[in-house]
Amino acid sequence: MKRFVLTAALLCIVAAAQAQIYKWQDQNNRTVISDRPPTGIVRKPRTIEAEAPPAAPPAAADAGKAMADREMDFRKRQKESAERTEKAEKEQRLTAQRQEDCDAARRSLQAMESGERVAMRDARGERYFLDDSQRQQETARIRQTVQSNCK
Repeated sequence: MKRFVLTAALLCIVAAAQAQIYKWQDQNNRTVISDRPPTGIVRKPRTIEAEAPPAAPPAAADAGKAMADREMDFRKRQKESAERTEKAEKEQRLTAQRQEDCDAARRSLQAMESGERVAMRDARGERYFLDDSQRQQETARIRQTVQSNCK
């Protein structure tokens, strides 16, 4: 009984290994793939043969070298990606800082042009009010800052 089961299993395996796969287009122009040959009207019948397993694996030295090369390429790509990310973040921070500086300069210019009394602090931290000439000089300086930083 064991021999019969073993023989039947072996025949099934051999039959499956020798099986062909057919690919064709039927009357409705649909692609059909089957293990049985086409029947009826078909377009473009084609037999697909099973591929042989790959030859012997590469030598261990070649595999080690290939693995080392792949690892080195991976690390290089990883480093380049990190550098690109860092550069993008730095550029984004710089753009945000420029925008903040621009907004601050515009607010200062608006305060100078409002006509209100403007107080400043000197080097000792004491407060003083700007007279008309100082206000004009400060307004001109702030306008130049706005023009150069706010593009």
